[in-house]
Amino acid sequence: MIKSSNMIIVSACLTGVNCKWNGKSKSCQKIMELVKNGKAIPVCPEQLGGLATPRSPSEQREDKVFTKDGIDVTMQFERGAKKALEMAKNNHCNKAILKARSPSCGCGKIYDGTFSGKVVDGDGIFTKILKNNNIEVITEEEYLSLD
Repeated sequence: MIKSSNMIIVSACLTGVNCKWNGKSKSCQKIMELVKNGKAIPVCPEQLGGLATPRSPSEQREDKVFTKDGIDVTMQFERGAKKALEMAKNNHCNKAILKARSPSCGCGKIYDGTFSGKVVDGDGIFTKILKNNNIEVITEEEYLSLD
């Protein structure tokens, strides 16, 4: 049995769940193995917040999240982040491996809100709430480079 304090919360898209904005996943075999071995729990804060899949792409701009069409979806992102945090706490997760540059899950770097592919310093909505609750967050890119 795995110690509950070793549980990890992970972005569901990294585990093969088709929950990204474009209806696809960004499967990562190493992270899928964590879930398969009972060491990680997948979540998609965007879906938990009530956003459909597929959906219009979203990016952060000045602590708000907007779709490419200009619709403010900050409330859905925040609601989903809170629900995902609750799942993390209920499962005694003290670490997270999240999708790099995502407006929910990005850690350290996120897209700048112009939908031009430009990246700026910052954290996604879910990452911020995890860090505020003393849960360590890294991206899948950082996790894969640990070998």
